[in-house]
Amino acid sequence: MPGFAVIGWGSLIWDLDDLAPKVTGAWQIGVGPALPLEFCRVSAKRNGALTVVIAAGHGTACPTHAIASRRAAIAEARADLAARERAPEAHIGAVCRISGQRHGSDRRVVALVADWCAASGWDGAVWTDLPSNFAAATGQPFSLAAARAYLAALPPERLADAVGYIESAPATTETPLRRALAGDPWWQDAVRRHR
Repeated sequence: MPGFAVIGWGSLIWDLDDLAPKVTGAWQIGVGPALPLEFCRVSAKRNGALTVVIAAGHGTACPTHAIASRRAAIAEARADLAARERAPEAHIGAVCRISGQRHGSDRRVVALVADWCAASGWDGAVWTDLPSNFAAATGQPFSLAAARAYLAALPPERLADAVGYIESAPATTETPLRRALAGDPWWQDAVRRHR
C-alpha cells in the first residue's frame, strides 16, 4: 500500500483529535507491527492516568493498528502526529522506505516497523515514541506492584480517568499490567464504579 501509515495502539484509536483531518479511511485493526507495549507513562494530559507506550523492558509484544496519512512526505506525517501528541518531533518515530530516513529511540522497534512497511507495502510509517516516565514521576521503578499501588493511591476523579483510559484501549493491547488488573478484584470494582 503506497503512502505513509500512522501506527497506533492507545488513545489514537478512539481519539484522533486534531489528527482526524490529516488521515484517511478507517483504522486497520490488528494489522500493524507487534510492538512491546505497557501502561507505564504517567500522563499529565490525562490527569495522571497510566498511558500505554513502547516499553521494551516492561512490555509484551502486542498487535498495533494502522491508518493512512493524507501526507505525501514523511516529515509532514511526523509533524502531524507530533502536534496531536503535543510532543516534540524527537518523540515521534519514523521510517521512510523512499528516503531511507529512520528515527526512533529503540533500534529494534525501528527495524520491526521498517520490516512491517516492506512486508505490507507502505512507503513508511510514523508512531508515538514517548518514553516511560514512571520512575521519574513516582520515585519508584516500574513494576506491576508499583503500578497497582500508584493507581490505588489516585484520588477518585483521577482514578476515573485512569480506569477510562486503560479500559478504552483496544483489547489487543494486552500488556502485563492490563492482564494483572483484569484479575484484580480491586480494579474490577473500580471499573464498575467508574463506568
